[in-house]
Amino acid sequence: MTGVDRVEYAYLDQFLQLQTPVWGLVRTAVGFLLLDRPAMVALRDGQLDLTRNDMIGRIAWRRDPSRGRSEAALRRVAVARCTKRGLARMLRRTLPQASVYFNVGHANIDKRSFASLRLAGLKIAVLVHDVIPLDHPQFARPDTVEPFRRKMQVVSECADLVIHTTQAARAQTEAQLAQMGRVPEGVTASLGVPVAQPIAIDAPAQPYFVTLGTIEPRKNHKLLLDLWAQMPDPPPLLILGGRGWSNAEVFARLDALPPDSPVQERAGLNDGQIAFLLQGAQALLFPSHAEGFGIPALEAAALGTPVIAAKLPVFQELLGEFAVYLDVTDSYSWMETIDRLRRACRSDGKKMAPPSWRDHFKLVLSRM
Repeated sequence: MTGVDRVEYAYLDQFLQLQTPVWGLVRTAVGFLLLDRPAMVALRDGQLDLTRNDMIGRIAWRRDPSRGRSEAALRRVAVARCTKRGLARMLRRTLPQASVYFNVGHANIDKRSFASLRLAGLKIAVLVHDVIPLDHPQFARPDTVEPFRRKMQVVSECADLVIHTTQAARAQTEAQLAQMGRVPEGVTASLGVPVAQPIAIDAPAQPYFVTLGTIEPRKNHKLLLDLWAQMPDPPPLLILGGRGWSNAEVFARLDALPPDSPVQERAGLNDGQIAFLLQGAQALLFPSHAEGFGIPALEAAALGTPVIAAKLPVFQELLGEFAVYLDVTDSYSWMETIDRLRRACRSDGKKMAPPSWRDHFKLVLSRM
């Protein structure tokens, strides 16, 4: 799962543990579905039958049958459904007064839907992970920048509470919201970072380094490939994470690597396997141009693995003195630091306790 996926799952899991009534709102191709607690438990636990489609799914998702089957499965367990125009009426009819709507994934933030939520009497809380598409549009897909701007405009106009994950991200988000006319009330609550139990997997016998994250321009894999191309005798570098978007040059360089290259691309690993490789590495390399949080860095710190990170306020806020911070334009400093660490003896040194979901929800739910 991506970082946003993990947040959505954590919220679903947390809400299902509460004694208060809880529902899930699902946007489909033709309207909305409302799920009750048993349906959401089935969704969380992977118990829905995704093998059968229905007529709506076949018509609406001719080019994506799996999406059609997913929506069909949810329709079979939904307790209510409506067209896009009927959302407010369905919610007023079904939900108790003083209900709160949480949106924690940047999806389905649009003026019409949020207007319906407010018309139904719901308070609206939105978790804004970051505003990187607005602050650094060069690192976003070109077709996503304006839609993201419209989403943040809706947040500015309609949200009762904005949840921020760091003070650094909050400052950037509120600067953008201020330009849009209104800064809603905010709360800063670090995301929980549970660390998986390591599961053994093949790892290099000699000291190695890892970088973890989707292979996209913002993550700056290019810097690492440049460094490894310049080293006379480079150590193994494991690139953990799937390929993203708008990164043709890096993809081509990865595809051209010989079988015996010290740079190894490893995708499709589970959390336990990643934890094993992370735990055994000389360091996690995190040369991102921009970040809203930094889950891989906190996972590494919790495992006692040194972190070499870009000199970003968000990393300094989360990691303090644990990490080494370097300017991403200073290749020499990165090379020198990597060379020093490759020759160092890894010992069970300091570890850093990662933030917990318990603390996150204690902060957030106390504000609603």
